[in-house]
Amino acid sequence: MNPKNIETTEEIVTPDEESLSDLTRRLFFKRSAVIGATSLIAAGGLTTLASAVTKPAAKLTGTAQPGSGLAVKDRIILVAAEIAEALAVTTYSNIINTSPFFARIPSDDQGYLKGALQEEMSHYLLEQSVTGQDTPFTSFFYPVNMFADTQTTLNTLVTLEDAFIAAYLVGVRDFSTLELRVSAARIMGIESDHRTLARVIGPDVAPQDGGPITMITGLQGIPESVAPPNNNGYERTQCWNRIDQAVSALLPFVDVNAATAAGFDTSKSYPFQPFTPTLPNPLGDFFSFSGC
Repeated sequence: MNPKNIETTEEIVTPDEESLSDLTRRLFFKRSAVIGATSLIAAGGLTTLASAVTKPAAKLTGTAQPGSGLAVKDRIILVAAEIAEALAVTTYSNIINTSPFFARIPSDDQGYLKGALQEEMSHYLLEQSVTGQDTPFTSFFYPVNMFADTQTTLNTLVTLEDAFIAAYLVGVRDFSTLELRVSAARIMGIESDHRTLARVIGPDVAPQDGGPITMITGLQGIPESVAPPNNNGYERTQCWNRIDQAVSALLPFVDVNAATAAGFDTSKSYPFQPFTPTLPNPLGDFFSFSGC
């Protein structure tokens, strides 16, 4: 996972881009107040409303070092992806460790969730190795009863995977190098697996945990039957063509004000706890940015 293996491009850094290095998390939220991105808990799930701001994702870059060989727009996408992966790791680890339904689903469903946790951590470390910086957000908010109510858990999990898929498709479109575009596509495929397998769990949920669950609501806010669990002929782009749209969708998970507006539980935040992952099968390891 050596970023030196990437065919990088030096991008001319404008004064506006140079100012990115001075942006702190506090400034990010001051300036992102104009985003107006709100989410509503609907049908037990999340419906993300449209954002309206130019380049809010630029506020996510801790540094945009001209000598790093990493294009500014690539760094913006990668740091946004790090936040998403840290959120994914936190979500899966808390489902496994705290959700009552986990112990009562079949062992193969448990294995999927455990495998997904390892994969999301691997994705985070890959992206961090390229940017050389950690996620700027290390704790997250969730909807009320996120890990206690199974319907809320699965709605939110599918919502997040919907968002991750669409965000990586933005990377496929906008990354400046072939290596990064291919890597984004490879990660997106795994996020698609996670979405499908989260939907597989629904009918296996025990009655005492609200099961069987036959309808799950994802990012588009529409309850969808879990049969079949792989109900996409093509991945959903969510009509996103800029990374700031993904940032807006994730804002309630990282900002207390946005979380409050979305009706999330702000009485507790959940820390990102990184670890060294072990992928389920060495044949599915990263290997290199060329993919082999």
